[in-house]
Amino acid sequence: MTEQYGTTEQYEVIVIGGGAAGLSAALVLGRARRRTLVVDAGEPRNAPAAHMQGYLSRDGMSPAEFLAVGREEIARYGVELVRGRAVDVTRKDDGRSFTVTLADGRAMGTRRLVVATGLKDELPAVPGVAERFGRDVLHCPYCHGWEVRDQPFGVLATTPMSVHQALIVSQWSKDVTLFPHTVPETDLSDDDLRRLAAAGVSVVPGEVASLVVDEDRLTGVRLSDGTTHPRSILFTAPRPIPQTSLLEELGAELNETPFGSYPVVDPTGLTTVPGVWAVGNAMGFSEQVINAASSGYRAGATINGDLLMTDLDAATQA
Repeated sequence: MTEQYGTTEQYEVIVIGGGAAGLSAALVLGRARRRTLVVDAGEPRNAPAAHMQGYLSRDGMSPAEFLAVGREEIARYGVELVRGRAVDVTRKDDGRSFTVTLADGRAMGTRRLVVATGLKDELPAVPGVAERFGRDVLHCPYCHGWEVRDQPFGVLATTPMSVHQALIVSQWSKDVTLFPHTVPETDLSDDDLRRLAAAGVSVVPGEVASLVVDEDRLTGVRLSDGTTHPRSILFTAPRPIPQTSLLEELGAELNETPFGSYPVVDPTGLTTVPGVWAVGNAMGFSEQVINAASSGYRAGATINGDLLMTDLDAATQA
């Protein structure tokens, strides 16, 4: 069911983003016999991680293998995938179909749009952190805590909310040190200090200057005063940068959160722009891989029903 609008090839659904959320939506749509295209820039958020955990039946699988299997699966149902970056989305005059333009100039039309562009992690500007992120510098204890359990943990604070991270990771190790770094001690509440003490978390004030690495392994945290504190694992909370430029371009309403601005969506991921769904980390900070896949599935099924009812209504009116 291919139409041509000038030189623009027409799809029923275009999914922008080829991570867990986007591929899951595409899988459902392909199985529903919808002509679907996935535009994938090839920059998954979890690329630095060697493994992903907590995904039932896929626990321990590498993110790269997971995505490769997903791409093979959608291809079985005729879903097309192009490597490229969507740089522009415009709404057509009918208000419910769109043109997606890629960085190389290619343009495609679509009746419905799924935005699965995720977010980027902005890491603390401490030498060594970016280089070791996903290895022995970690973010999510639910993703990696079991694998590093009972080792000496450090927690590099980025905001006062890092206290919560220090308390959570104490579930996996009883040797935890919180480095407030640039967070003033006065920003820690009495409740914070009481809970840290109850959890056995040590607090070492002072700005972190660098990480100590020996034979490609983290061995400590060095403060600006030159003191070194032995640690083999460091947790930190990156600043999330939502990739919402395409949604903003379309006029989607955004909601300010402590973790950035995300689109206002209904339970299926439908944004305030008719015909546009946001899934995975494009709609929220806390979507893990399994949650992202679930949101993609839900959106895909909803879009299929929406297209079906739209076409049936049009047929009855005709």
